[in-house]
Amino acid sequence: MTARAVLQQADISRALTRIAHEILESNRGPEGLVVLGIPTRGVELADRVAGLLTEFAGVPAWSCPVGSLDVTMYRDDLGRNPVRGTAPTRIPDAGIDGATVVLVDDVLYSGRTIRAALDALADIGRPAAVRLAVLVDRGHRQLPIRPDFVGKNLPSAASERVNVRLAGTDGVEAVTIEGGTADEADAVSTGGPAEGGAA
Repeated sequence: MTARAVLQQADISRALTRIAHEILESNRGPEGLVVLGIPTRGVELADRVAGLLTEFAGVPAWSCPVGSLDVTMYRDDLGRNPVRGTAPTRIPDAGIDGATVVLVDDVLYSGRTIRAALDALADIGRPAAVRLAVLVDRGHRQLPIRPDFVGKNLPSAASERVNVRLAGTDGVEAVTIEGGTADEADAVSTGGPAEGGAA
């Protein structure tokens, strides 16, 4: 199956840089920010975004709190996929109460992973606000969830697969898309009804 590249390493770096600047602008500075990545690749992305926030904030001695949030046991498809592996949840020592939590994931599709993340957060604390940053938004939402910060909006057919590969996790860095039918590809390229996007 042929995969076509839609983002290369430089594109991903630029997207994360833009997302970090947008987070700081939206929050009017770094105060109260906590970044949590959703495993697997959302964790690596969160670490990178937190590093950029620390760099761009311009506040001496400030380092963006960063952690990970496993949502496995909160998923609504757990009964159909009971063998899902869990990953550690790491919350910064100061917790999330009263913080602006930025959830970070690689691909936003149906919205069900983010719904699970919101449920998981509710069991940990009460943030002042929750924001969502994703590297790729491919559409096809099944729940009323929309990202606040997006690296790339990627129209795609529902039958296509978006693959995110990151240097720290996979040894390579790229976003590719594969699969779909010729008719769906035509609809996507012309902005037709198959336009949209998987999480």
